[in-house]
Amino acid sequence: MVELEVHECECEVCRGAEEHPDRERHRHLNAVLSRLDEQQRRWVVALESEQWGHGGDTRMAVITGLHPETIRRGRQELAEDLAGRPVGRTRLPGAGRPVVEKKSRNSNRL
Repeated sequence: MVELEVHECECEVCRGAEEHPDRERHRHLNAVLSRLDEQQRRWVVALESEQWGHGGDTRMAVITGLHPETIRRGRQELAEDLAGRPVGRTRLPGAGRPVVEKKSRNSNRL
């Protein structure tokens, strides 16, 4: 079975020595995020960021390890009701690396 890497929160609460209820919440959030694909992670973190209001993107970036620009993009996609996002696939059609034509050696050359 493949072990998924779970981001360890770097906020002040989680780095501190005292037990705090937010520490377990951050750990659970990161555990859930480790099981989601890239766009699902972006949307979940964007929802959490909206709850914080001003400074939420930065705060969630520290907690989850996602880049603040990625979180902002997730908030923008949610504001558009995920219009233009594909259903049943992670990336937009045509995204990713271009198909490379397979090259084979000519076996007749000696």
